[in-house]
Amino acid sequence: MERDGLVNEGVLLPSSTSEHLVVKLDSGYNVGIEREGASTEVLESDVYAVDSNAGEEAGAGSEVEFDDDLPTIALISTGGTIASTVDYRTGAVTAQFDAEDVLRAVPDLAGRANYRGRVVANILSENMDPSIWRELAAAVHEEIENGADGVVVMHGTDTMQYSASVLSFMLDTPVPVVFTGSQRSADRPSSDNVMNAVCAVEAAKSDVAEVMVCMHATQSDDRCALHRGTRVRKGHTSRRDAFETVGGSPIGHVDYESERVEFDDAADLAARNETDLDIAPALEPDVELVTFTPGMDPAFFEVLEGAAGVVVAGTGLGHVHSDLVDVLGDLVDDGTTVVMTSQCLGGRVCDRVYDTGRDLLEAGVVEGEDLLPGTAKAKLMWALANTDSPEEAMRTPLAGELSERSVPEA
Repeated sequence: MERDGLVNEGVLLPSSTSEHLVVKLDSGYNVGIEREGASTEVLESDVYAVDSNAGEEAGAGSEVEFDDDLPTIALISTGGTIASTVDYRTGAVTAQFDAEDVLRAVPDLAGRANYRGRVVANILSENMDPSIWRELAAAVHEEIENGADGVVVMHGTDTMQYSASVLSFMLDTPVPVVFTGSQRSADRPSSDNVMNAVCAVEAAKSDVAEVMVCMHATQSDDRCALHRGTRVRKGHTSRRDAFETVGGSPIGHVDYESERVEFDDAADLAARNETDLDIAPALEPDVELVTFTPGMDPAFFEVLEGAAGVVVAGTGLGHVHSDLVDVLGDLVDDGTTVVMTSQCLGGRVCDRVYDTGRDLLEAGVVEGEDLLPGTAKAKLMWALANTDSPEEAMRTPLAGELSERSVPEA
């Protein structure tokens, strides 16, 4: 590409504006060039054939040419950094791409699988909500029903743990469902989008039918960790290895160079085609997650009156100030399901040790065992809408969210 005597050679990327061409240079940086006055020469190209009928019945979608010898992976985009580009008008990073654009932006995906692309949302993940979760679950269910051998969900990292968790309860899946994203956008040399996307596709081709999160396992470009959707959380704002499995180890890893996928033999994992496809998409949106802090005004809980459910992230074994016990008891008496979890990153709630805990149990508060607070919210939203006894459901392992016992680390 040449403009005003300056030649730039690299990979042509989709642009967010009609005025600019975007090229990824060998340095890893992107450069935006005004189209007017620029001349281009194509040195090599990857051609993607778009199926004009794709998504006709199920929403917008795209499809590349199929190879009968390859598995079919559905790429479902919800937006986020992995599907973002730089707006060269403002300099800001915005969610722009649909799934086909991601294929163009990550040419390393070519030849690994047949792809069906589909857009459920085009948002930054802080804008995720239960209505989009329902659409996402329905889209994943439909792609599997239509023959997908695996599903990769491209999602913003900030709320990925919530989406992976809630889909773990909404779906019974016979194939892998893998969430992935990127901490750093594609215009940066340190972007993790390529490796995460490649490893997610390899995980989606595996023989383990779990809802998983696939992200960098280390700061290097060596391997990705596979985290169970109900036991994962984002633990750092910007590191590429920001995600961790809480209370245990990742269920598997994907080696980037060898493309080898290995799972933990000790983990209780569902095998491909072991489970019949099913969906329970109903959610009760009127559920709040509240973190207790010292000095919290009991009047704060007045705003929760009439809520269907409340998850409290308490201290230690699951405690709040003694003055809040009666307040939570009043919520229970009014029909609100109240679940106690812990702010601690390890261990489980046990409200039988101290007086406050025993009082909470007597008030009708449900022990959350070792549920992560975010997972507890997702599970309670699902349990209130799909079970006759949400209290019992919260204490029953459904998707790997509860462990049989917690063992202190050495």
